[in-house]
Amino acid sequence: MSTNLAQQLREGTTKSHSMAENVSFVKSFLGGVVNKKSYRKLVANLFFVYVAIEEQIEKNKNHHVIKLLYFPELNRKLSLMQDLEYYYGTNWIKEVSPSLATQIYVERIHEIGSNQPELLIAHAYTRYMGDLSGGQILKKIAQNAMQLTGDNGTSFYNFCDIDNEKEFKEMYRNALNNVPLNDMQIEQVIAEANISFNLNMKIFQELDSNLIKIMVMLLLSTINNFRKKFN
Repeated sequence: MSTNLAQQLREGTTKSHSMAENVSFVKSFLGGVVNKKSYRKLVANLFFVYVAIEEQIEKNKNHHVIKLLYFPELNRKLSLMQDLEYYYGTNWIKEVSPSLATQIYVERIHEIGSNQPELLIAHAYTRYMGDLSGGQILKKIAQNAMQLTGDNGTSFYNFCDIDNEKEFKEMYRNALNNVPLNDMQIEQVIAEANISFNLNMKIFQELDSNLIKIMVMLLLSTINNFRKKFN
């Protein structure tokens, strides 16, 4: 029996989705203003998030709910590794670490993976469907703003194992609609999806802070240079 979970998730996260889009970092990004230092930190944070999601989905792939939404072709770990090598160099693993908000996000994923695996579909929905839906637009923005060529630094947005993204999203929605969940579990999944949006928003807000610090440093540098000229 269809639960219409896909539509319920979309409608039940509308407010959270809008709030996440209105964080300054996201608004700046969508407006084509992308700072490379902040962006590479986002890529690093996403790496830790996706490693956790994909690790827990793999662990629970035989769970009666997870097995219906087990699509390894969505995995982002390897593409993020390529981007991290581009931004940080071949020794990137020693250069990156999860931010505080990212650590909280990762802990949440591991917690539900161990105790309520069915809630993992909320995090998969929030991240992967967002990546598929807006990925190519965001890729072009990043390429133009940071003057990137080819797939350098934007491998994250490439789903090489998915031939037709529109057809895949339709298949994914159908799979969501057929997961064996009762009404209470559906409410829990929607609540978890809102938690996921909130956790993503916290990461973006941290990047806002980093962006402000960079702007202040640039301003101070400009003032100092101005003073030197006239002293």
